Amino acid sequence: MAPNLDHYHRRITYLRISVTDRCNLRCIYCRPVKDLELVHHDEILRYEEILPIIEAGTEIGITKVRLTGGEPLVRKHFVHLVESVCNVPGLKDVSITTNGVRLKRKAKELFQAGVHRINVSLDTLNRLKYIKITGRDYFDNVWEGLEEAEAVGFSPIKINVVAMRGVNDDELMAFSKLSVEKPYHVRFIEYMPVGKHSLWERERYISSDEIRSKIEPLGPLHKIPRSGQDGPASRYRLPSAAGEIGFISAMSHHFCPSCNRLRLTADGKLRPCLFSDDEIDIMGPLRRGCSGEDLKALFATAIARKPKEHHATIFKTGASKRPMSAIGG
Repeated sequence: MAPNLDHYHRRITYLRISVTDRCNLRCIYCRPVKDLELVHHDEILRYEEILPIIEAGTEIGITKVRLTGGEPLVRKHFVHLVESVCNVPGLKDVSITTNGVRLKRKAKELFQAGVHRINVSLDTLNRLKYIKITGRDYFDNVWEGLEEAEAVGFSPIKINVVAMRGVNDDELMAFSKLSVEKPYHVRFIEYMPVGKHSLWERERYISSDEIRSKIEPLGPLHKIPRSGQDGPASRYRLPSAAGEIGFISAMSHHFCPSCNRLRLTADGKLRPCLFSDDEIDIMGPLRRGCSGEDLKALFATAIARKPKEHHATIFKTGASKRPMSAIGG
């Protein structure tokens, strides 16, 4: 059996890496009710530790890496890490997820470092609403960051929108129109109950089916065939659109049968599933001097422990004890 094939015949090719649990926003769906307990700096994976983990991953079949946080652009010298990751043999796709607050000043450096695909989290096109959602007045920074990313050549630029009833569901049409006017890939993400002490409220949940019904007046959504490096989004395009619309339906339409990913937390734990607290420690063995073969064995353990499906529902709070900022999304 191939080393990256799990017990359910899924080929694991995608590693999401959280480089920090720090963030410069306090989004309502991410922050816990209690003050967030941040990991001590010494317990965060160093850049020189992340690279051998990625190298071991590529040797067992990882071909795609996404660098995320927290907010990755708040970590010092992040661009240097990006450049190093982009030079790892065997990787076909390196991308970043950011909240966009620091993107304008970093976009050119990141592009020159070798990453050309980027996801920007933005849940509203209204500046005052942005402040309510994130707790910060950085909307203009994010929009200018998107414009800069487009100017320097990032493609695709994906905008991640967590859809929430009574918060931003009145903007679903506006975001969809944005995909017509701009070459942006707008991805509507179902609101998920992640984090033991999160501010999850079931009343805010909107299914992808309902989101789709709300934007149907704009015209027919034409299905886009999946490609080999696609993530979990179902992809569509409105007539004459410059960009795309995607739906990530983790709650209403589980994509577990096609899940091809592992997650590496900032404190060095491999997670086989977003919604499970099952973790394999990789930092400890690494700091005790383990070999590349040992790292590959840890990947094999994580792949073997990947569950058939998750059991999170909209009726259950805290599908994972860790908040989303600590997992890496």
